[in-house]
Formats: sequence, C-alpha cells, structure tokens
Amino acid sequence: MTESKVWFVTGASSGFGRSMTETLLKQGHEVVATLRKPEALSDLVAKYPSTQLLVVKCDVTQSADITAAFTKAHEAFGRVDVVFNNAGQMITGEVEAVAEADARVMFDINFWGAAQVSREAVRFFREVNQPRGGRLLQVSSGLGLTGHASCAFYTLEGFSESLADELDPAWNIKITVIEPGPFRTQISQANCQMAPVHPAYANPSLPGSQFRTIFTQDFLYDGDPDKACVAIEKVSRLENPPMRLPLHRRVVEMATRKGKSLQEVAEQYGSWSKDLYFD
Repeated sequence: MTESKVWFVTGASSGFGRSMTETLLKQGHEVVATLRKPEALSDLVAKYPSTQLLVVKCDVTQSADITAAFTKAHEAFGRVDVVFNNAGQMITGEVEAVAEADARVMFDINFWGAAQVSREAVRFFREVNQPRGGRLLQVSSGLGLTGHASCAFYTLEGFSESLADELDPAWNIKITVIEPGPFRTQISQANCQMAPVHPAYANPSLPGSQFRTIFTQDFLYDGDPDKACVAIEKVSRLENPPMRLPLHRRVVEMATRKGKSLQEVAEQYGSWSKDLYFD
C-alpha cells in the first residue's frame, strides 16, 4: 500500500491535471485540486469526501490566488508533500507568426504562473511543513528538452534547473522536470491555439509547416496520460529523483540524440576554449 501524501495540483480541470487528480484519489492520496472553474470537478467532489479532496478556485496568473490556495491546503490537511505544477496553455506557430500579445498570455500562465507556484511551494515546504521538505514536479514537455519549430515560446526548463541549484539540501526539497511527449490530452485540442501561417513560412517543406500538419493528427498522440500519471506518482516517492524525467518513447529518443550531439560538439570544439583565459 502506497503511503498517503498530500498533493497540490494546478490545472486540474483537464489533461494531465485531471488524470493526475483521479490517479491520486484512486491510490488513496489527499488532493488539493486547483483550477479556474471548480465546477469542472463536480463529479469527483460528489465521489470523494472532503477529507480526501479539496477543490480550490485558483488562477495561476494571480499571485493572491496561489497564496490563498496554499493557505487553504494547510488549513485542510496541515501540510503539502507534493506540488504538481501543471497549469498551462499552448500556442504553436513560428516565432514570426505568433502575435506578441498571444505569446505574453502564454508566458503569464506557463512561465510566470508556474514560477509563482514554484516560489510559494518552496516557501511552504521550508517554512510550513513539519518536518520541512517536499517534492516539486514541474510539468514541461519533450519540446523543452529539444527545441522544435513552432514551439519557441513554450517551456520552463532553465528556470527549474536554476531553482533546484539554489536550494539548501537541508530543506529536503527535490525538483523534477516532467517532460511528456505526445500524450492524448487536451493540449492538442481545447488548450492549444495555432497562429495563422506567416507568408514567409508557407513553404510546406519547412519544419514549421510540417509540424502544423502532424500536430493535428490523432495517430501522433499514442501516449496514455493515466499510465503516465502512475509513473509520475512513482517518481515523487524516490529519495533521489532525477532532475528530468522524459516520458514517452519519442522523448527518450530525443534525449538520447541530444546527449550524443552535445558530446560530439564538446569533443570537436572543446579545444577552442583552451587559450581563452588571463595568464
């Protein structure tokens, strides 16, 4: 039997947030499910007692909402063991095709929202939890591991690595960046917008055009999000979790290719750095 923990889930209305909430509840964990429209979880509220499920209205672009949600979690359960930082939106299109206003909306959610949740999670783990400590799971994407045409504005990788490097080991806070591949969630449907084609990129042979075509094809999304959530719950229990967790065979292949490419560059051009220093 898995030890019960208190999870704080953002973006719980759909996709990985919804799947993670359901998976955790079935496993017996306590869940603070946060989302902009609480009515989206009315079926789960009817099914699970308030001693196991707390649904909180929270817009991650509003810092006051985030702080209030953590306060309610503390009042209800006394602590938070794992934060599943998942709320997000996707806008695809080449850098020149995506309107600045649209990109800023996505950054407000995917970057600033996730950053504010991360800050409050670290503070809570350190100053509220007794004993102190916790796990912060940052939901990114395989597209953060390796950049891809039409996805330049999308992920949160460098922030998470820097935050992990700042933490005092005595706080017992561990961060893992979850890097899913094409799982069958709403990210390719309701939670994704596609920018109009920029005339300069209309050539169908260009990577951006090819991505637009394949991104809407159902066959690409062969990953089962419920099975992925079981793996994510498992990594939360590791004493020494990885900094990154690639999930999906496509992302594992991407990680392998990138690792090999970086090694080859270091070997080929490493000598260029030999004499670049003050004597």
